[in-house]
Amino acid sequence: MVRRAAGRGAVGGASLVSGLLLEDSILEGLDDEQRTVASTLSGPLCVLAGAGTGKTRAITHRIAYGVHTGVYKPQQVLAVTFTARAAAEMRTRLRDLGAGGVQARTFHAAALRQLQYFWPQAVGGPLPALVDHKAQLIAESARRLRLSTDRAAIRDVAAEIEWAKVSMLTPDAYTAAAAGRAEPAGMDLITVSRIFSAYEDLKIDRNLIDFEDVLLTTVAILEEDEKVAATVRAQYRQFVVDEYQDVSPLQQRLLDLWLGERRDLCVVGDASQTIYSFTGATSRHLLDFTKRYEGAQVVRLVRDYRSTPQVVRAANTLLAARGTEVDRRAGDTTWSAPLELVAQRPAGPEPVYTECTDDDAEAAECARRIGILLGEGVKASEIAILYRTNGQSEAYEQALASAGIGYQLRGGERFFQRREVRDGLLQLRAAARTQGDADVPQQVRDVLASLGYTSVAPQNSGAVREKWESLAALVGLADELSRVRGEAFTLQTFVAELEERSAAQHAPTVQGVTLASLHSAKGLEWDAVFLVGLSEGLMPISFADTQEGVDEERRLLYVGITRARIHLAMSWSTSRSPGGRATRKPSRFLDALRPATAGQASFRQPRAKATRKSSGPAVCRVCKRPLLTGSERKIGRCSECPATYEEETFEALRAWRLAEAREKEVPAFVVFTDATLVAIAEARPQTLDELGDLAGVGSAKLERYGEAVLEIISDNA
Repeated sequence: MVRRAAGRGAVGGASLVSGLLLEDSILEGLDDEQRTVASTLSGPLCVLAGAGTGKTRAITHRIAYGVHTGVYKPQQVLAVTFTARAAAEMRTRLRDLGAGGVQARTFHAAALRQLQYFWPQAVGGPLPALVDHKAQLIAESARRLRLSTDRAAIRDVAAEIEWAKVSMLTPDAYTAAAAGRAEPAGMDLITVSRIFSAYEDLKIDRNLIDFEDVLLTTVAILEEDEKVAATVRAQYRQFVVDEYQDVSPLQQRLLDLWLGERRDLCVVGDASQTIYSFTGATSRHLLDFTKRYEGAQVVRLVRDYRSTPQVVRAANTLLAARGTEVDRRAGDTTWSAPLELVAQRPAGPEPVYTECTDDDAEAAECARRIGILLGEGVKASEIAILYRTNGQSEAYEQALASAGIGYQLRGGERFFQRREVRDGLLQLRAAARTQGDADVPQQVRDVLASLGYTSVAPQNSGAVREKWESLAALVGLADELSRVRGEAFTLQTFVAELEERSAAQHAPTVQGVTLASLHSAKGLEWDAVFLVGLSEGLMPISFADTQEGVDEERRLLYVGITRARIHLAMSWSTSRSPGGRATRKPSRFLDALRPATAGQASFRQPRAKATRKSSGPAVCRVCKRPLLTGSERKIGRCSECPATYEEETFEALRAWRLAEAREKEVPAFVVFTDATLVAIAEARPQTLDELGDLAGVGSAKLERYGEAVLEIISDNA
């Protein structure tokens, strides 16, 4: 039973009925398991939540239900998650549910706030300045030790120091504890320990602290000052921790100190989505929760509302295959039984599996399929290309640009740092001081129109289109918030929302295909997901040379698969460069998924049907030798064979391209690359179909430029 607030019986009848109706409405729309989570207001509670099962919905409704029933005081609830974006999203949801006073923060943000408040009384003097990036200090520490380092080495050492500190290791204790770990930047562990020690000394000399110090110092103050610890525990009575499988030993220690001897803790996580072990995260805290908290209630969320049965089947099969591939030795703690998701959405298309000859061909095929989806009405913002390492993005950037498809790099320029967004926020802030509150979305459109927003997207790409997409994202957010908040939504509250999102880097949706690494895609979802580069050495990555490492790579691919709602495509290439030797092999993880290996393992669910595509090496149409570069592949002949186009035709095409580029304010290659122009001039297509068959001419460009190109060919016959 849910405990009601004291004194509720004295409230007027109408108010009481209104309150009960509000409480009931919070639980409406939740499935049985989510409702159990939302109505279980005392801890300890462990929620094992699979991908797409509505965990954020369940825990935000739990908090809101506790607030509206009077069991929780908003100011005494602390919800903790791992990214500023996730915390901002949680605050928005809680505000929409009428629980806006609840604190939702990252571990670091919560600790920093406490440290800023308690430092003067616990330590004295001003709080040391916070170091945003370690690179400069680590480089200086290495120079003091007369060690030569480059940018990559500094990055690796920084990551190792972060791992050591969240594992609560000092420089002296690091060497023994790190035995067996890969040596960062090829340095032996003693050398890393020396740099670590010099880095810590340098920070002390300059009165600086880093992000890990925020947690370490807060822990130290809470452990040593009972008065401070009592004050914190009096402030916060209930705790909710999201993504609990990613908690590090240091974060767990801080959580323990916040709690004291109390048990009002709700944790939410999925061991199958543990993908940050290299940073010190461990799922042990999640898996051992019931051992630590005797009598803890466990709720499993397995109903997947995000993905189609075809996508869910692939995800379940990937994890289930691990048990058939590895001998489950007694005492093996490297793998836990995964949650088996149950799809709730209608059936969709089967996953597509594609083998390509090289990386350029794989990128071109990916762009071609995206063009088809766009033609079918899928929004560009609902499509993502996910890869293992950031270095893989370049080929896909070029392929999308050649196809005239807009894209955004996740991890590139931050949304709220864009010039047009900053200008838009300034003008909206000014308008909020002078304008009324009628039809807020229309007011937003009117204000942003002065910066270039129009109701119809511009046809050109490049800077003009990117600027429009940023402004359109602000308009879209205004529309969304207006629908959710109704009459309570004003221009002032919209500006406040934007300012809060800016501080948290919680960007609204921007049109354009998303390019992102698998790690940075955690917590996101799209209608269509392309998982690319799925070959041995990239998935699993080459340095995953232990069972634990391979298991983490499997979980990483699982995260990638479960980002897809409807369309899922997985691809790999047999060589890196055009014309190269086909020495690559598809990822071992695909063995259980591709139909070519049907019968090798047995699963509860049948495997998805899929099509496997392969093509031979491209050869020169003149000398028949393999084409070695992307430009040669586009032209259709090697660079040593003479050109066959007429100079007048080629120059006419170049003049037309230059005019188009100037009109649309984009670089000329965005219209067509030189290689594509040569291919057009040599092939002299007579129909749109013939033009569309040429490399570098995607469906979007064919529709946009096809008639003009054919007219030029005809005029220069």
